[in-house]
Amino acid sequence: MKFNRIVCVDETKLNKQAISDLEKYADEVQVYHDYPETEMEVIDRMGDAEAIIVSWRTQIGEEVIKKCQNLKYIGMACSLYDDESANVAVKFAREKDIVVKGIFDYGDPGVAEFIISELIQLLNGYKGKQWRELPKELTDLKIGIIGFGVTGQLLAKCLKPFGAEVYYFSRTRKKDKENEIKFLPLGELLKTCDVISFHLPKNAEVMGPEEFEHFGNGKILINTSLGLPFEEAAFAKWISSGSNHAIFDGDGKKELSENTKNLENVIACEKSAGYSSQTLVRLSEKVLQNIADYFKENE
Repeated sequence: MKFNRIVCVDETKLNKQAISDLEKYADEVQVYHDYPETEMEVIDRMGDAEAIIVSWRTQIGEEVIKKCQNLKYIGMACSLYDDESANVAVKFAREKDIVVKGIFDYGDPGVAEFIISELIQLLNGYKGKQWRELPKELTDLKIGIIGFGVTGQLLAKCLKPFGAEVYYFSRTRKKDKENEIKFLPLGELLKTCDVISFHLPKNAEVMGPEEFEHFGNGKILINTSLGLPFEEAAFAKWISSGSNHAIFDGDGKKELSENTKNLENVIACEKSAGYSSQTLVRLSEKVLQNIADYFKENE
């Protein structure tokens, strides 16, 4: 069994080996290394393809799926946390008997490394900005993790040897982890912790004016989630207090307005924290494995 055509409709970051291996699964493989600017351009790229691979940046909505009637398989070269936050109309696709598969756990180590690196630099003033008057270690620092999936759990594990006090909040409690990491309701976590780090599905907003008031001043906020897990106006007011700091990677800052990015004490890095040579290998292997599994399931 083979697809008639597989199209990588945008820059999926598949490595050369994975792109070569796609030929095992299709009579024709077409690869794009940029991002389509319009829905019509997406449709034109897909054409009569039975399978596509897409990054998180390109929307594959209902109208696109309707127009591409040969489509049997959508491979997401990104995480698929839930149907609502996905850039693919997952539910609609499945109603049309189109298989949609995402990947997980491919960029988590890089995210944890980024957070710890940037936090240490801010605590000690290594890059100019310093959190408090005197440098501070991670020891005894109260850190709250909001969203306790694979990345959040890995970050907690990495912080423990430094002696940080780590807490977590998640809408789904992980009671099997609570012998090591204490769960706190969101309001209590915000009041307790000096630092919070978001690890949530795209655009899962959990903080507005009331939550920022609970969080208070003299605090640090870290976002490496896709989209903003907070109301931007409330964040802008909070960060403008002068005693607060915020750290964003390239993905976490993407939806911040230019005015907010340029506010004092906003540290907005250009690079995605989850991007590394190892990440690309894991991403590529998982995308290919999903296609291989599809054919096994449909033998």
